[in-house]
Amino acid sequence: MSKRILTIGIFFFISVQIIQAQDFYKQSHSAKKWVRQQYKKLSDQEKIAQLMVIRAHSNLGADHVQQVTELIQKYNIGALCFFQGGPARQASLTNYYQSIAKTPLMICQDAEWGLGMRLDSIINFPHQLMLGATQDPKLIYQFGNNVGFQCKRLGVNVNYAPVVDVNNNPENPVINDRSFGEDKYKVAAFGVQYMKGMQAENVLACAKHFPGHGDVSVDSHLDLPIIKKRRAELDSLELYPFKELIKAGVGSVMMAHLYIPAIDSTTNLATSLSSKAVDGLLRKELGYKGIVITDGLEMKGISKFFPDGEASTQALIAGNDMLCLPSDIQGAINKVEQAIADHKLSWKKINRSVKKVLLAKYNMGLNNFQPIDTHNLVFDLNIETDYIRTEVARNAITLLRNNNSILPLKKTQKIAYLIIGSDKKNTLSIRLKSDVNSDTYFFSGNAGAPKTKETIEPQSGQKAVDSIGNIAKAQQLISQLKEKNYDAIVIGVHNYSRRPANNYGLSSATIYLLNQLQQQQNTVTLFFGNPYAIKFSANASNLIACYEDDDSIQQAAADILEGKAIAKGKLPVTVSENLKYGLGLGAADK
Repeated sequence: MSKRILTIGIFFFISVQIIQAQDFYKQSHSAKKWVRQQYKKLSDQEKIAQLMVIRAHSNLGADHVQQVTELIQKYNIGALCFFQGGPARQASLTNYYQSIAKTPLMICQDAEWGLGMRLDSIINFPHQLMLGATQDPKLIYQFGNNVGFQCKRLGVNVNYAPVVDVNNNPENPVINDRSFGEDKYKVAAFGVQYMKGMQAENVLACAKHFPGHGDVSVDSHLDLPIIKKRRAELDSLELYPFKELIKAGVGSVMMAHLYIPAIDSTTNLATSLSSKAVDGLLRKELGYKGIVITDGLEMKGISKFFPDGEASTQALIAGNDMLCLPSDIQGAINKVEQAIADHKLSWKKINRSVKKVLLAKYNMGLNNFQPIDTHNLVFDLNIETDYIRTEVARNAITLLRNNNSILPLKKTQKIAYLIIGSDKKNTLSIRLKSDVNSDTYFFSGNAGAPKTKETIEPQSGQKAVDSIGNIAKAQQLISQLKEKNYDAIVIGVHNYSRRPANNYGLSSATIYLLNQLQQQQNTVTLFFGNPYAIKFSANASNLIACYEDDDSIQQAAADILEGKAIAKGKLPVTVSENLKYGLGLGAADK
């Protein structure tokens, strides 16, 4: 265990009482002076541009760098949001972009499960749904603190996290495993710890997606989702985590692109563009004083109904402080100036947002930007990742069924390990071979997408198409395993999709194989991925949710299978009628 993690662990209970969320809006004398000086340097167009966050990549080459450079130099843009690329390249570009900026740039990133979500060479932290299976708030604080450390080390001032949507719709195509789960209290409590851990590193957190994106079946990247709940229902569920994070001092809030008639019934008007949602609900009713930012304005939930400049203008009229990813900068500036001339928007409102953004920049230390040191950068960014991943695995893996006493596995038993979704040995197969002399089998008739670096960009998912050959292979494998007369068959389901489309990419041959084996043999089935997919094995006698798939998770799973560790996790969502939220038996329970 590193000294950094040990310190966090030892002093957590003391520090959690002392460390309040970083106040990014404190107005010291020096802060007021700097804000005043910077504000006076801005032209009217630059004031509007200070409220814009533009897209930046470190993997798109010289033409893209030139485009970003021109936007910074021509408009004095307020912020960049980095997407895909590499850490050293991003650090170098950040240094360069800051060097040419008239006003220091706010550097943002969408890194919900750490910088590995966007960058090569960086190991992913777990997704929030796996964190939601743990029971220890200290671990979530450590997670958030290390994500904050990563961001600070790379010069990222704002992380668009945590997600505090309550995922109460299993078919949600866009939030799903990005949420802590379906329980509003856990979502709120864990969201606060993630936020506090990150803001202790002076990295601005962002509670998203207000007023709650969990109960949708449409991806707002592709269209405008509709939520038809009554206001009282929203108050009692979706809004609860946001209220808690606001009380705890969250630095920013991101507005969702949702159509919620109970808040604003204006046809096709997203909450992100609604004065009733932003100025009314978030600011006046909930009393939020920090930065409010839109979700990406290039998303179809907005662009389908509002041209770019019009969307930017309406967002500012509604009360947002910052515009995320407007695609037409000049067009947006022109539209905003016209709205001011037409008395639909006031300079008073613009100036208030500009000064708030400048104040946050000062309190982030951007008044004295220090170039990012690229020496040992990748090593530093990965320094705590394996520890956190291992601790989360030990605390999250959930025993859902333990009905016929085949656990723990013993070397005296005749055991097989069936890897579904791959034709290659993995950490768990090697471990079981070494510890209990298991035989290994493969079934790759799973139509799930190959394992790649994942982002939250919209994905269509692969269709679960089966040939007669795949069903035949499944039947042949079932016969082969039956003939061997194993005492126990461990089934590992790997490499299936995170998304609910097309049965999470699980082919019908895979589902057939699972159900036949579970009915005919002594099996224990482990799902290494989104737990909602466990509904296809809801009647299995022995069942374990592992949530994600990496070496640390497979090692922790092996410990549980062999009785060397207790499964401490609790199911963060309801999977089926007989696998409800909160279920978690522990290794000794039946």
